[in-house]
Amino acid sequence: MNKKQKKMFIRIIISTALIIILSLLPVEGYVQFALFMIPYLVIGYDILKKAWKGILNRQAFDENFLMAVATIGAIALKDYKEGVAVMLFYQIGELFQSYAVGKSRKNISELMDIRPDYANVEKDGTLCQVDPDEVEVGTVIIVQPGEKVPIDGVVVEGQSTLNTSALTGESLPREVGCDDEIISGCINLNGVLKIRTTREFGESTVSKILDLVENSSSKKSRSENFISKFAKYYTPAVCYSALALVIIPPIVRMAVMGLSPEWGDWIYRALTFLVISCPCALVISIPLSFFAGIGGASNQGILVKGSNYLETLSQTKYVVFDKTGTMTKGVFEVAGIHHSDMSDDKLLEYAALAECASSHPISKSLKKAYGKAIDRSRVTDIEEISGNGVIAKVDGISVAAGNTKLMDHLGIKYIDCHHVGTIVHMAVDGKYEGHILIADIIKPHAKEAIQALKKAGVRKTVILTGDTKKVADQVAAELAINEVYSELLPADKVTKVEALLSTKGEKEKLAFVGDGINDAPVLSRADIGIAMGALGSDAAIEAADVVLMDDDPLKISKAIRISRKCLRIVYENIWFALGIKGICLLLGALGIANMWMAIFADVGVMVIAVLNATRALFVKNL
Repeated sequence: MNKKQKKMFIRIIISTALIIILSLLPVEGYVQFALFMIPYLVIGYDILKKAWKGILNRQAFDENFLMAVATIGAIALKDYKEGVAVMLFYQIGELFQSYAVGKSRKNISELMDIRPDYANVEKDGTLCQVDPDEVEVGTVIIVQPGEKVPIDGVVVEGQSTLNTSALTGESLPREVGCDDEIISGCINLNGVLKIRTTREFGESTVSKILDLVENSSSKKSRSENFISKFAKYYTPAVCYSALALVIIPPIVRMAVMGLSPEWGDWIYRALTFLVISCPCALVISIPLSFFAGIGGASNQGILVKGSNYLETLSQTKYVVFDKTGTMTKGVFEVAGIHHSDMSDDKLLEYAALAECASSHPISKSLKKAYGKAIDRSRVTDIEEISGNGVIAKVDGISVAAGNTKLMDHLGIKYIDCHHVGTIVHMAVDGKYEGHILIADIIKPHAKEAIQALKKAGVRKTVILTGDTKKVADQVAAELAINEVYSELLPADKVTKVEALLSTKGEKEKLAFVGDGINDAPVLSRADIGIAMGALGSDAAIEAADVVLMDDDPLKISKAIRISRKCLRIVYENIWFALGIKGICLLLGALGIANMWMAIFADVGVMVIAVLNATRALFVKNL
């Protein structure tokens, strides 16, 4: 509990003790009134103060006004115990609500506890802690074990393991070494790292994430807007209804039926009606449900920029993907070695050594697959034939690595590859030794992600890519994607998305998932844009409504499930609160419900609704 909550708790204890003591004392009349005013003012002075300020500011119709009128009215009718009890139970409900909201905020702030306090910069041989805002691009900073990486950059010295769970929701550590890109917000677990910064602190990943989460509440969903408008009209309506309950039935009894007006009975009913009508449960629990949903998603590495996007996400029936970098890794890797009589490791060694002088992406992927230091002294007579490949001597043995043109040029018979990708044919000492397949590898969870989306009720999955038809078709077939469109320019992608938008139902939403700068226009055009945050471009992340921090497409279905759980909780609270209040209002108007039932209809419903709202935080096992 914070200081304010502790103070309220003490006030509740004092008031409760005073009510019990005063109930046992044999006092009546003005003495009883004066004594009961002590616990009333102890527990309710702040509510009376807020109600008075609301009247002065011409914004009287809120829960403070309703509580003040109801309790003062009960005291005026000499129901001192009930008047004080209503205020007491209301404040107990408020304390509970404050504690629940505070706990939700604390949980979320702990999940997002990634803001670095300082950056280590070396000056004159000593480490100085400086404000991350003061570090310029290109500065070399030092991150020691246990410290947070304060700014995005590239490792220039050192090796370490990073804990990325605060960003991605994944507990699996990530290994980094020289020349690896590193994003802010990670925690360095062991080795000392020297990092050359590539962005200013304000533009770094950690700053953007915090900004997204902190500002997400400014973008309200339709449900939240409905509650705001509802409360605006609802509160005055119940106040005037209570007033009508005081005036109309007694006049009808007197003028039409010739009976006693029984003003006291109808005033009591009206006051009970006012206590029941307080809309706290809706006004508090609905924004809290969305806030908890966004916080729970953040914990899983899914950043949702506003509750309106959470609501849209829950209605997603069409998911359109970019291919490269979204469903595939977006980097060339050795995908297979075929038709080789020698060991795969030996063939890779020959290929990497023969290609050691080249900076071509294919050469880099061969060297990466080899995974050992290249001893260039073993390689002589390197001859690079443009558009064909490389011929070199490795340990004095002739090695040729290249395409079919190189094999034809050397008069060596080769075996065609039926797989899609770049084929590096290998000949060693004049003999064909098979070929190495280099391709853009499909992400590990990509196939599982498509199956999960179908289970989540997504009707159609589509791939839009600028890649060749052959490559796109193979990826789509492997992943069981419904439709695929290839060889598209960025403008063509927008056209295709617009065509898909025109065919879907009014309540069906279309999500586009992309990562590149060329995806930004489509991300903006779709009903909801989802960007890959780890390797995605700044433009894509900026244009998107949802950001996946670890680039895992499996998180898309999780985001949809989180949004549906959150919306389910929102509607549960709406119908529960309105249902209970509707029944109790009717019973109150008929004189069946007393002030104690009114307290349950107000405080009890609020407590249950707030408890239910906090369930939106727990999304790990969805």
